[in-house]
Amino acid sequence: MAVFTEIPFEEAAAFLRRLGLGELRAMAPCHGGIENTNYFVDTGRGKYVLTLFERLTSEQLPFYLHLMQHLATRGVPVPGPAPDADGRILHLLRGKPAAVVDRLRGKNELAPDARHCGAVGEMLARMHLAGRDYAGHQLNLRGLPWWTGTVPTLLPYVGDDQRSLLLDELAFQTRMAASPDYAALPRGPIHADLFRDNVLFEDGRLSGFLDFYFAGCDTYLFDIGVCLNDWSVDLGSGSADVVRRAAFLAAYESVRPLVPEERRLLPALERAAALRFWLSRLRDHHIPRDAAVLKAHDPSHFERVLRQRVSTAASAETF
Repeated sequence: MAVFTEIPFEEAAAFLRRLGLGELRAMAPCHGGIENTNYFVDTGRGKYVLTLFERLTSEQLPFYLHLMQHLATRGVPVPGPAPDADGRILHLLRGKPAAVVDRLRGKNELAPDARHCGAVGEMLARMHLAGRDYAGHQLNLRGLPWWTGTVPTLLPYVGDDQRSLLLDELAFQTRMAASPDYAALPRGPIHADLFRDNVLFEDGRLSGFLDFYFAGCDTYLFDIGVCLNDWSVDLGSGSADVVRRAAFLAAYESVRPLVPEERRLLPALERAAALRFWLSRLRDHHIPRDAAVLKAHDPSHFERVLRQRVSTAASAETF
């Protein structure tokens, strides 16, 4: 979350009144994330998150918002979008697409143990199953085509070792994506950004999955790779924590067992997930956008994660 477009208090208050959400009492910019403008807003009716979308278009956004509605009706704890009097959940504010969603209770667990990782793994599997009958379809916008287009824009900013890693890994991922095993992977709507700061816990129980605005239709294994690269790594070295990793996978498979192709390609998809976030962080570091409130993430973390994954991946010579 960040602030690229500043919204005056009175304008926000009028907008929330039009949605029937009561009188605005407090409003504060959100300081996490890097894609959209976000404010925490408190009204007489409840606590919400107001989002202005800075990159996503009005044509793309219904996929995300209706996916959240769909998952919520199937017992996945996600923020519900607020409708207007005509039932519309995508709105317009300051000339940009906007949405207001419930602010769920709980807090992030930034130092997770095996119990937290297990809870995330189980709920992620439930989310994957719940999304199988979702009618919307939109490709993961940060998948292989985006990596292929982004790598050349970053090469002028990186050193020789980083350049070699970027080009070698992109070539590996391109070969892997053309393989029969990859074609056989189960697919559906995925979160694609389920980091520690996008999950809430309350009283020791998982209480929310947040920020679905990187979601898309892709392999479930990519979603698992994203989670393993955050929930079960040592943040200093990027190396895997085997206990947390095992807890996540066991809990996930207690709900949706992996197919043989997923077991074979898990190391490759962990590499894919590490590459995706290294690229986005490199881009935000070297080609930043202006924002009133923005805390860019350190790209070196996912470089370390990727190097660890490459050095340990049993499937490195498969493709």
